[in-house]
Amino acid sequence: MRQSKMFIPTMRETPQDADSLSHRLMLKSGMIKQMASGIYTYLPITKLVLNNIEHIVREEMNNIDGVEIHMPVLHSRELWEESGRWQAYGDELMRMKDRHEREFALAPTHEEMITALLRDELKSYKKLPLTLFQIQTKFRDERRPRFGLLRGREFIMKDAYSFHSNEESLDVTYHDMYEAYARIFSRVSLEYRAVEADSGAIGGSHTHEFMALADIGEDTIVYTTESNYAANIEKAYCPVPEPPELSAMKAFDKVATPGVTSCQTLADFLEINLEETTKTMILKVDGDFIMLLIRGDHELNDIKVRDYFGAQDVEFATDADIRDTLNASPGSLGPVGTELPVYIDHQVKIMPDYPTGANVDEYHYINVNHERDFEVAGYGDFRFITEGEMAEDGSGKVKFMRGIEVGQVFKLGTKYSESMNLHVLDENGRSVPVLMGCYGIGISRTLSAIIESHHDGRGIIWPKSVTPFDVHIVTANHKDGLAREEAETLYESLSQDYNVLYDDRKERAGVKFADSDLIGLPYRIVIGRSIKEGKVEVKPRDSETAVEIGTEEVHGYLEKNY
Repeated sequence: MRQSKMFIPTMRETPQDADSLSHRLMLKSGMIKQMASGIYTYLPITKLVLNNIEHIVREEMNNIDGVEIHMPVLHSRELWEESGRWQAYGDELMRMKDRHEREFALAPTHEEMITALLRDELKSYKKLPLTLFQIQTKFRDERRPRFGLLRGREFIMKDAYSFHSNEESLDVTYHDMYEAYARIFSRVSLEYRAVEADSGAIGGSHTHEFMALADIGEDTIVYTTESNYAANIEKAYCPVPEPPELSAMKAFDKVATPGVTSCQTLADFLEINLEETTKTMILKVDGDFIMLLIRGDHELNDIKVRDYFGAQDVEFATDADIRDTLNASPGSLGPVGTELPVYIDHQVKIMPDYPTGANVDEYHYINVNHERDFEVAGYGDFRFITEGEMAEDGSGKVKFMRGIEVGQVFKLGTKYSESMNLHVLDENGRSVPVLMGCYGIGISRTLSAIIESHHDGRGIIWPKSVTPFDVHIVTANHKDGLAREEAETLYESLSQDYNVLYDDRKERAGVKFADSDLIGLPYRIVIGRSIKEGKVEVKPRDSETAVEIGTEEVHGYLEKNY
C-alpha cells in the first residue's frame, strides 16, 4: 500500500484529553478518531490490526469446534424481561423506543438472544454439545468512558455460547475455551494472568478473567510467585486468622469522643493503632438492613457480602436511613444494643477489647467483646485482602499487580435456560434445562492492551502476529529520482511475500521517520544516499541498531529475521 493513498492522520503534539498511553499513541499515530464520548471511528491502521486479531480468534475458535454466526444487536425488552435483566442490568443497558413505542436495547451481550434462538431449534440432547460464537459491536452506557478503547460505550467483542446436556460436557468445553484463550493471548504477545473472578451481571457459578498486565489496568490482580495462584482482588479469599490465647476481658465503658468521626481519628484519640479499631457499616441486602463490622484498617468488599448472603442487591445505607434506624450518624455506630442483625469479619472475630460507636453522636464504647456485649448473627470473609497476607493456597504471601481485563469465561449453568425455557429431552425422554457456558474476548480492548505492552518513547512496536504491515519502505529524499526508482522496484518485489507500506509522500525525511516510529511496523527500509552504491538501511522497530545491506540482500535478510 502506498502511504499517499492511505488515511493515516498522524499528530505531532500529544493530545491533552487522552488519559492513557494507548489512547495517546492511537490518536497520535492516526489510528482512531473520537466521534463522541466513548465512541470512535477505527481508521485504516486500526482496522488492519483488528482484522489480524479477529483472524487469530477465529482460528482458535474453529480449533475447538466453535461455529460462527451473527445475531441482531437490537434486542426487545420482552427478551430481557424473560431473563430478569431488563432492570437488573442497570443504567449501562442502552434502552430506546421505536416509532410504535416498543422498547429495545442495544446489546451489551447476547445471552438472551442466543437462548431464544436455540430454544426454537434444540429439542433433543443428541444435538449437544454445541458452541456458537460471533464477533460483533457491543454497547454499554458507561458512566465515565475513558482510556480510549479500554472503556468505551461502543466496542468490538467476540462472544461465544456453549450448550450441554450434563456437567461433564460443560466442564470439557470450559477447559477447551480456557486453553484457547490462553493461546490467543499468547499469540498476540500479551503478558497475562488467568484469575478467579466474580461473574457480575452475567451470572453463573464459575468464572475466570484473563488479565493483560499493565500499569493502566483498572483491576487489581492478587498473586504469588511461589505458585500459579491468581485472583481478582474482588474474589481473593482472606485467610481465617488463628484465634489468640484467651485472656480476661477488660471492663466495658462508654466514653465521650468529641470530633471523632473516623477510625483514624478514633485511634488517635484513644492512642491505639488503627488495626485495633473496628469499622461499623450499615448495608441494605435485598432491601433488609444489616450491620457489619470489619477491622478499622480494612476495606469492605461488597462482592463478598453479596456472595455470602446469596443476594441480588447490596448497597450502603444512606445517612438518612442510618439516622432513622439508629438515631446516630456514621462514625458513631456500633453493635451494642442494636436490633439489627450483626455480622462480623473473621479478623474482628479474634479481636478482644475493641472500640465501637455507641449509636450516640460523639460517644464510643471501649473494651467491647462480642462474646459478652452483643449477639452475632454470623461470621464471614467480608473484606479485601491486603498485600503481604498469605495466599488462599498457602503457597506464600500475596503480591498485587494491575491488569486490563481482555477476556472472561463463565459457567452459566441453567440461569438462562430455566428462566427462558430452553429445554431438551434427555436419554430417558424427560424434559431438562440445557446447561450453558459463555465466553467473551474484548477485541478492541485487546488491541489497546497490546499497545500498552508494546511501545517505546517514539511510538508503537507492533508484534508481528498483529502488525498492520510487515515492512515500511521510506525514501529519505523524495526528489532523488534514483531513490524513487529503487523504492518502487523494492516495493513491487517485497509485496509478493510481505505486506508492505511504502511512504511515497512528498514529506521531509524527519517527518517520515517520526511517522514511521509512531506507526511501529516491524521493519523499516530506508532508501537514502547509499542507494548510489546499491545499499539500503534496514532497521527493526524493536532495536536501536540499523544495518546497511545491498538491495539484492533484502529478501534474504527478511526471510532470516522475520
